[in-house]
Amino acid sequence: MTEKTDPPVAVPWHALPIDETYERLSTGSRGLSSEEAARRQKQYGKNVLPAARPPGLAEIVLHQFKSPLIYILLVAGVISVLIGDVKDAGFIMLVVLINAVIGTAQEWKAEQSALQLQILLQVMASLRRDDAWRSLPAEEAVIGDLVLLESGNRVPADIRLLHAANLTVDESLLTGESAAVQKTVGVLREKIPVSDRSNMAYAGSTVVTGRGCGVVTGTGTRTEVGMIARAVSGTESAKPPLLIRMEEFSRKVGILIIAASMVMAAVALSKGTPPVEVFFLAVALVVAAIPEGLPVAITVALSIAASRMARRNVIVRKLAAVESLGSCTTIATDKTGTLTVNQQTVRVLLIPKAEPIEVSGAGYTPEGEILLAGTAALPAPMTAAVRRLARAAVICNEGSLYREDSQWVHHGDAMDVAFLSLAYKAGLEPDRVRNSVLKVAEVPFESEQMYAAVYYREEGDTQVHLAVKGALEAVLPHCTTMTTADGAVPIDAGAVERHLVDLMENGYRVLVVAEGTVSSPPGDDPELEDARPDLSLLGLVGFIDPLRPDVREAVGVAHGAGIDVVMITGDHPRTALTIARELDIARSVEEVMTGQELEGLGDPTLPSYATAIDRIRVFARVSPVQKMEIVDLMVRRGHFVAVTGDGVNDAPALRRANIGVAMGSGTDVAKDTASMIVTDDNFSSIVAGVEEGRFAYDNIRKATYLLISTGLSEVVLFILALLAGLPLPLLAVQLLWLNLVTNGIQGVALSFEAGEEGAMQRRPRDPEEGIFNALMLKETLLSGMTIGIVAFSTFWWLIGTGMEESAARNLLLLLMVLFENFHVFNCRSEYRSLFRVPLRNNTVLVAGVVLMQGLHILSLHVPFMQDLLGLAPVSLEQWFTCLVVAGIVIVVMEAFKWFEFRNGPAGGRGQAGSAA
Repeated sequence: MTEKTDPPVAVPWHALPIDETYERLSTGSRGLSSEEAARRQKQYGKNVLPAARPPGLAEIVLHQFKSPLIYILLVAGVISVLIGDVKDAGFIMLVVLINAVIGTAQEWKAEQSALQLQILLQVMASLRRDDAWRSLPAEEAVIGDLVLLESGNRVPADIRLLHAANLTVDESLLTGESAAVQKTVGVLREKIPVSDRSNMAYAGSTVVTGRGCGVVTGTGTRTEVGMIARAVSGTESAKPPLLIRMEEFSRKVGILIIAASMVMAAVALSKGTPPVEVFFLAVALVVAAIPEGLPVAITVALSIAASRMARRNVIVRKLAAVESLGSCTTIATDKTGTLTVNQQTVRVLLIPKAEPIEVSGAGYTPEGEILLAGTAALPAPMTAAVRRLARAAVICNEGSLYREDSQWVHHGDAMDVAFLSLAYKAGLEPDRVRNSVLKVAEVPFESEQMYAAVYYREEGDTQVHLAVKGALEAVLPHCTTMTTADGAVPIDAGAVERHLVDLMENGYRVLVVAEGTVSSPPGDDPELEDARPDLSLLGLVGFIDPLRPDVREAVGVAHGAGIDVVMITGDHPRTALTIARELDIARSVEEVMTGQELEGLGDPTLPSYATAIDRIRVFARVSPVQKMEIVDLMVRRGHFVAVTGDGVNDAPALRRANIGVAMGSGTDVAKDTASMIVTDDNFSSIVAGVEEGRFAYDNIRKATYLLISTGLSEVVLFILALLAGLPLPLLAVQLLWLNLVTNGIQGVALSFEAGEEGAMQRRPRDPEEGIFNALMLKETLLSGMTIGIVAFSTFWWLIGTGMEESAARNLLLLLMVLFENFHVFNCRSEYRSLFRVPLRNNTVLVAGVVLMQGLHILSLHVPFMQDLLGLAPVSLEQWFTCLVVAGIVIVVMEAFKWFEFRNGPAGGRGQAGSAA
């Protein structure tokens, strides 16, 4: 290795003999010298993945200004400065500043929460350097190093195994396979997936049992994990739906404002109005039409929802992701650790000649029951048979399960720990069972022999007994009898094999347990073939990684909300289908497709590919690239896709989705890629996040409805005044006071609205639907026209009575404030009467309305505000008259809602459109 070139990462190391592997890596059985290791590290870099740099404060601040609405406001501010209207410019800049402060505070808080989830542990590795084993940081490993692996170790790099003794490795973070993989050292065929490369151990996986030794074939970005990380960095993220909608909405608002300004300018010029006055008129119209408070209202609504999500165990890293989750039409979920507990559990026992026995409980705890058909208690003879099986499984067992403080702690192979959990449920104490026997010899589990055995003597007994567990094909040939609840009977191999097939077809992993005696103590080679024991089959044991306790209800809620749930997993298709059936995600094998079958479909961009997978609900044994292609296809076909996952294998799909949701206990790569992190790894928390996202979007719509309808009313007021030859109804600074301080505060207060009932019984919004649908467009036009026409009529009447312009504007501004005080209550629901929406659902809004009306009344009497806004005190009679007139908007909108929803609110909820 003298040339400065990368080793060939595409080399199929699993298909090479050990000698050729040594030769290609320029190493040998004695490992590397320190000098050679240092040279290789200098050439190829340390064994680390590029860390995602968390955004700095300045970057987060700048992110708040990436909004089309903010751009419009900034342009309006610049225009105000150019014409010397510093007061208006100051108001606009205040809006932008408030929005930036709120958004920055929320996103900074979210990033800090995400950083706290990272568990910073330095992984150590046992490397052979200078002809001696040394414990060094894993980042020091280089290609060609020899690595020693032991139970509990984190695999530091990609390794071609040279030796393996009962070596099993948990590769779920890479493959999605929940069960630990048995490792071997033989040569494999070249074209097999990562999950089947039993002679390789991959970076980031964990050694569950046994010992092994291997040579490093890849470090850093040259590992399987590293290649996935590189794929993630090159994957384009889908835009959040809120951003898509707001960009379209802002574009249309900008066009309408420009068009209206040009029309008004043309009309004014045609009437002989001086150009300078026309320009001021156009600026006033822009100020009236722009919803200055909308960016702040949106940011506050998302921030509140993010805080509510955090209380429901969902950390939001980007505010736009709040609404994205609420918009999703499809959740593409991982199985292992997301829908399931990622802990093998005994679920079914088959004692010979007896009904199936069900075992409740999930995970590595003693909590659960052993019952017949799920409800009936076991008769005494069957209880004894179950305890006999559990006792043999405890004796032939290398795991441990014990309580430490208030937690249950486990070590060892997943199946061994599951057997210990079964023993507790059967009323046995594993430590007491082990202490009651004297171990004579043992046969550790090897993948080639597919069983483990322990020779032992009972206390006070000289005869050697034998406890065996393993695959049926390895144990059954040594069984001459089978133990029933009534005693031993001759073995019925055919019946036992039929039971095995039934369990496997239902997605269970199956082991059998047997016991027996030997005529003489075993010699140096205690394998069953040499000892020739007389075994009796105690029963078949079905294992499965069970569902999380509340995931069934959560999936049901998602289905009720019109969200399609699709499972994408690296696990076995039969196991995946069993879980999918329990959750009503899929019903038949025709709805399951494997990665190999996907590969056979050809190019994912072909129409035939999409047609073939439309009916598929479960994708099993898929590679990370295939998972990303599936998600990409869903996004391209118009779905808003939320992808859940916890492993490195999930990262590309998390990146490609509209919204990536990582599990809190997952890998750093997944969490760095995702937009959200579920701290409790619970699928139901994701569904809770969907609900909060829908609440947030509803509140954004309410604020938008309020601000656009009142902005429309101001445009109508100005146009009618212009056409009637009246002076400007309101000054630009008065419009800013109305839009920002009064209406803006109320728009923000709407963001605190509690969620309306039925949010999770609605279908997801049409991905093509804008902020405005048909219903909201009707309500906006009706309310805006009502306020605008009534306000114009009042101003026309006041001017007609000979009142001075400033005094008429003073009363008109009070009327507009009262209109908006009333109209905000119309906006609390698009389809329910304001009298049916409890005030307790939003005390912030009630307080805000009282405060804003009080603030305006106060400004009528404070000299500084009088000078700034052109105000003067009003009489109680004038205030009460304006109050009565403003109530017209409630009467009109209540009549509209009654007429529109007289047959029930469901009719209105289904209306859709794409007006904006």
